[in-house]
Amino acid sequence: MEFIRGVRPMTVQDIEAVAGLEQACFSESWPESMIRSGLDSRLDTYFVYEDHGRILGYSVIRVLADEGEIQRVAVEPRFRRLGIARKLMEAMVGFSRMRGVRAITLEVRRSNEGARKLYDFYGFREEALRRGYYRNPTEDAVIMWNRQI
Repeated sequence: MEFIRGVRPMTVQDIEAVAGLEQACFSESWPESMIRSGLDSRLDTYFVYEDHGRILGYSVIRVLADEGEIQRVAVEPRFRRLGIARKLMEAMVGFSRMRGVRAITLEVRRSNEGARKLYDFYGFREEALRRGYYRNPTEDAVIMWNRQI
């Protein structure tokens, strides 16, 4: 089942590629075991962006009742700024609407201007700050919400 061209639900066969994306994209990456267990979670939904058999991006959204939390959006560094993150966002927002979600939250590094612009495009607004939330390097997290999904 494909929601957006190139985007599909993640499968067990994608775990190794997604773990590689984690290493490439995050200074505090999730271990492969966490990704594997997340696939079995009834709350979490993983999407991958695949092009010619290669996983170039992935995302995770957690849905609980009528709220969602975007936990990850990752795109292989060499393929950023090509619309892959937008496609993953479209998939998560569309999925959330189908599930009756009314609001979605996320957190993002204060310095990650590209991601913050992307989230702003999807109606997310800054509502709070978690000081010193991120490590390696230490940085504040901006909490954003879209309360009108």
